[in-house]
Amino acid sequence: MRTEDLDFTLPEELIARHPAARRAESRLLVVRGAARIEHRQFGELPELLVPGDLLVLNDTRVVPARLALAKSTGGAVEGLWLEEIGGGLARLMLSGGRLRAGLALSAASGGRLILEEKVAPGEWTARLDQPAGGSWLAWLARHGATPLPPYIRRLRAAAGEADDSAEDRARYQTLWAAAAGSVAAPTASLHFDDAVLARVAQRGVAIACLTLHVGRGTFLPVTAPVLAEHRMHPESFTVSPGLERALADCRARGGRVVAAGTTVCRALEAQARGERGSTRLLIAPGHEWRTVDALLTNFHTPRSTLLALVAAFAERTGAADGLAAVKAVYAEAVARRYRFYSFGDASFWLPSST
Repeated sequence: MRTEDLDFTLPEELIARHPAARRAESRLLVVRGAARIEHRQFGELPELLVPGDLLVLNDTRVVPARLALAKSTGGAVEGLWLEEIGGGLARLMLSGGRLRAGLALSAASGGRLILEEKVAPGEWTARLDQPAGGSWLAWLARHGATPLPPYIRRLRAAAGEADDSAEDRARYQTLWAAAAGSVAAPTASLHFDDAVLARVAQRGVAIACLTLHVGRGTFLPVTAPVLAEHRMHPESFTVSPGLERALADCRARGGRVVAAGTTVCRALEAQARGERGSTRLLIAPGHEWRTVDALLTNFHTPRSTLLALVAAFAERTGAADGLAAVKAVYAEAVARRYRFYSFGDASFWLPSST
């Protein structure tokens, strides 16, 4: 597949700068099989599930990973915390002038960190400049900001809006977020509220969680001319023995495994291939599906691996040409004025037999 095949035209005004007023008030475009489309509200999702299904969620927690830092000379440095790597060190993405090992960078709120080593273009290891090192997560809670996607921040800035509000910190997080480690939210799950979850359970649908920490790769477009040449960034994940039993039970009773988001989808499919702990799995048309039977997901950016994943799942639902099917659905979503990307509306992809 050529990367340019993953392009599509989207009016900028359809990119959601803010979430819906209430989580479950988002719209839901349902795709059954290759072509049957239904226009719903997200609050109707429980009625689209059947007793015996298993809904799998991602319980990762978004870290306040965006950093606004400054050198002692006053020069600004923008950063993104990526992960803690042990020994008091963390990996950061940094941009803003000339950087060197040993340089101290300060947050306006008072925290400081020291650069240790450049490990890749724009990527550094760093340690905290405080007694006994301290906890990175506690430091980020005090000095970091919500890592909203760059396109949201760009659109807000153009509209004269601030970001990292109390709304952002609450709404760019799932209700069940537990395991801290992501630099982006599992956005398909941002639509769930307590009432929807309760009605899912009342339908006789089992609910279980895994953990996949979303990395910086989620923000990066594919730049290689051919999708197969794109190198995925590793993302850590955990599928518990309890979830493995729930998956086996679901199969035994003839239920469907419903993945809430592409992160859940990747973790389940990686686990089914014998991967453990971390994955670079690229799911694209031609993928052999082993676990996931239905996919809940938002509308994704052009030239992204997430769009390729949805195209692969369109084949799982019966489309002969998954990418063509996705482009047709996206064209319908544009015509109906659905809201796109992280704070936008959702789609639900089901095989034609369900």
